[in-house]
Amino acid sequence: MQNDNPLKHIPTLAMLIALSIAGAIIGIQLLCTLGITPSTSIIGALLAMLLSRLPWAAFRHYRSIHTQNLAQTVISSATFGAANSLLMPIAVPWAMGMPELILPMFCGVAAAMLLDGYLLYRLFDTRVFPAGNAWPIGVATAEAIQAGDQGGRNARLLLAGIAAGIAGAMLKIPMAAFGTAFIGNIWALSMLGLGLLLRAYAEPVAGIDLNARYVPHGVMVGAGLVALFQVARVIRAKQPDGGRAARPDREVRHALGLGAAGYLLISMLLALAGGLWSEMTLPMLLLFVLYAAFAAFAHELIVGIAAMHSGWFPAFAVALITLIVGILLGFPPLALCLLTGFTAATGPAFADMGFDLKTGFILRGHGRDLAAELHGRRIQMFAAIGAFLIAIPVVWLVHAGYFAQDLLPPAARVFAKTIAAGSQANLAYTLGLWALPGAIIQLAGGPGRQFGVLLATGLLINNAGAGWALLLGIALRIYISRRWGAASRPPMEVIAAGFIAGDALASFFASIAATPGKR
Repeated sequence: MQNDNPLKHIPTLAMLIALSIAGAIIGIQLLCTLGITPSTSIIGALLAMLLSRLPWAAFRHYRSIHTQNLAQTVISSATFGAANSLLMPIAVPWAMGMPELILPMFCGVAAAMLLDGYLLYRLFDTRVFPAGNAWPIGVATAEAIQAGDQGGRNARLLLAGIAAGIAGAMLKIPMAAFGTAFIGNIWALSMLGLGLLLRAYAEPVAGIDLNARYVPHGVMVGAGLVALFQVARVIRAKQPDGGRAARPDREVRHALGLGAAGYLLISMLLALAGGLWSEMTLPMLLLFVLYAAFAAFAHELIVGIAAMHSGWFPAFAVALITLIVGILLGFPPLALCLLTGFTAATGPAFADMGFDLKTGFILRGHGRDLAAELHGRRIQMFAAIGAFLIAIPVVWLVHAGYFAQDLLPPAARVFAKTIAAGSQANLAYTLGLWALPGAIIQLAGGPGRQFGVLLATGLLINNAGAGWALLLGIALRIYISRRWGAASRPPMEVIAAGFIAGDALASFFASIAATPGKR
């Protein structure tokens, strides 16, 4: 496998380019019309499987599970890159009536997206982001590809799970959350489920609107800051904290140093291109540059941690928190606009690439052949970066048409309204008050369980059904494990992957069916 590179095969490369363009268009259309970005990994893998069944020599290479891995990598990278990392950030200045900021913002977020994806490649399979952790979407995609390749009992289990996932999704049951409960860390997912239920029932039961009181935001501030310190501590620790890691800690430090320097440079260029020097004093300008770089880096790591454990990446919510802190620091609207777009661009590509690399990690044998694993991962990285590069001109070519029709991502309108509203009374006190329990809970769980970040993620999402689905799935998982022991884990994970894949398929096609045309 080490000498095999599907990117050198012209028909395969043509398919990957076509999937990248399709993924970018799908992401843009659905984000602007419905406000969501569906997971397209399963779609890319299934399309490659279907093409491999065609009776022509040109499609023979698509039978390789590694080619199918690249197919799902490029379509998901293009989808999330185009929608979440590019289009959503540049919609913020448009929503604020500052179209002159679109070009500098676009250049900045495009650079941030590329750095985002590359950093995950450098950090994957380290003690910060272990390959052995859950990465649920990646597991689901890998199980689908393996079942399609091998057939047999696992294929039947997966198909049963997909059918149940589709049926459940049609009945409005959050089957992705249910399936994740069988794959992720039980303790971390329990905190996520608790957060989801607290958010959903605090107002109807106790008459307390947690979101209006900024409770979730404060908890995430405290938990997120502690999580960053825990990352630093893990890197500095001389003894491993358990689990295998292909990359040495020295390389992790280099990657984080590259990320810090890269985000600092991008924030400086954004401040210069956006004209902040004409609106801010030198001390405030320096504070903006430092805070924007820190916020972008922190946003990336926190979103990645949440995605690794739960399959969710609360990019919008964490970006909103960095915006609120920016308001409290006294930045003017122009600076807040640039800050919001920049920080929102980091995280989605990072988390999505983690899922894709997890898929490849499983398909390549869980890293048993380290040389083959590193070779395959490098090819995946090049494929993902290529998909990002294709998404960049696609977004630039179509954004004006969408914005002219007032088709903006809903998150961009929320950011614009938050900036216009400005600081509220006692906001700093509220964030500080709830940051304390968030920090304590995060400390209690440690870097391996991420209690605080997962609890805050649940508090930021208003979805009672997902909370109940998670807790029910965890209860079933515990019962099955105790009843049938370790032998039950592989089939349980296969059918759980089917639940997630079925939910993704149902959500994707339902979104396509519900999407109005541009005109």
